[in-house]
Amino acid sequence: MILICFGTRPEWLKIKPLLNNLYYKLLFTGQHVDLLDEIDFDYSIEQEEGITHRLDAIVSKCLLNFPRDSECDSVLVQGDTASAFACALGGFHRKMRVIHLEAGLRTHNLNHPYPEEGYRQMISRITNIHLCPTELSKENLIREGCEGDMHVVGNTVLDNIKSFKDNSYYGDKVLVTLHRRENHYQMGKWFRAVEEVAEAHPHLEFILPIHPNPEVIKHKKLLKKVTVVSPLDHRDLIKLLCECLLVITDSGGIQEEASFLNKKSIVCREVTERSEGIGSGHLIMCASPNELLNCFESVAKNPIIDSKCPFGDGNSVDKILEIL
Repeated sequence: MILICFGTRPEWLKIKPLLNNLYYKLLFTGQHVDLLDEIDFDYSIEQEEGITHRLDAIVSKCLLNFPRDSECDSVLVQGDTASAFACALGGFHRKMRVIHLEAGLRTHNLNHPYPEEGYRQMISRITNIHLCPTELSKENLIREGCEGDMHVVGNTVLDNIKSFKDNSYYGDKVLVTLHRRENHYQMGKWFRAVEEVAEAHPHLEFILPIHPNPEVIKHKKLLKKVTVVSPLDHRDLIKLLCECLLVITDSGGIQEEASFLNKKSIVCREVTERSEGIGSGHLIMCASPNELLNCFESVAKNPIIDSKCPFGDGNSVDKILEIL
């Protein structure tokens, strides 16, 4: 039996397609508590809010409260969060088989993104089955000398949105999402840059679902020409992706979803762990707020793309179930 661990909404979206045909138990690690109203699980860990050294607390809580269930001989973690690392380590301590979903993503820069790059590198060292989204991610693991079985399966988040692909078109909206920790120190500059772009393109509607992090919300007042909305559920976010012209984002998952729906993304980061999308033309890097206006002008001149999505074909679950 597999113990499947998740604690955030992005993790849930990427494990959810797997749950129909596996023999498993669910462990909710407690970061995004709004999920409690939607999901039934077997075990949960209560995280403390408003404390210093929160990453330390998440790791220690997961280790100290890791389920003692002799039925589970494997543990599956997704991605690169603190709880994913902690649960992989908890399984390793108990000599359980560690399965890593979305394995092998790399920037090779521990500060970008911080702390995720460090967590995913550490998870890879103790993983028995690496479920890699792309050939490049598998090659990263091979170059690092990681042990375990490695399989290229695509990204499971795309399995969720196959039904939307035929309804995607190029409208007059621009989806904006900005929230990453490494951008917090200059989030005000990013917001001003987005506002400048919106002011220069009044024929387009710029929509920003605001992230609840206080380091993001405190800059909300800078946006006058940009429509700021409450966080969207995943279905509404994908509908907006289908309708938009292009995307401005620092999110990882949206880079994948937008590419699958044939939308270009301006990535507001110095580096991306999804560099396959740069080669395919889906991702355009924008390292600084000062570059955003010129970058947007260039992409908006030719927003249409029909290249193959480099992150999968929406059929990852079938491949993973065959492996497991």
